[in-house]
Amino acid sequence: MSALIEPQQIAHEHEIVWLESIESLDYVRQSLDRLQTRRGKPPYHRDGRMVGYATLSSSARASRASGTFLRRVFWLLPHDRDQQPDGSYASSSPSEAIDPRTISPKVTGHKTQRSAGPPSAAMRELGITLPES
Repeated sequence: MSALIEPQQIAHEHEIVWLESIESLDYVRQSLDRLQTRRGKPPYHRDGRMVGYATLSSSARASRASGTFLRRVFWLLPHDRDQQPDGSYASSSPSEAIDPRTISPKVTGHKTQRSAGPPSAAMRELGITLPES
């Protein structure tokens, strides 16, 4: 989940590769996957679709235990807001969701008003707002 990704885990990122336009996406899910390579499109074994991934610099070292590299993968499930605007996430987002416009190499990204949906009654009552983007 995005909240669990630490800056040191993505310190060797070189580039974020988007497989489709992110302009119409309110959020994407992000995860850290153990992959065999630093670069190239990783295999994808989840439901839904991969919308992007990170590549690593040549200075990134593989795990001593597994020989794999930690790389971010960005994805969406069939029931996410882009496919079902009136579905489960019509006014919220999954915990690992972040606004794709806030993502860059070595930057985890964050939720915005757009990615999280409208503020809850409790947020409004407390005067809490999320950044616009």
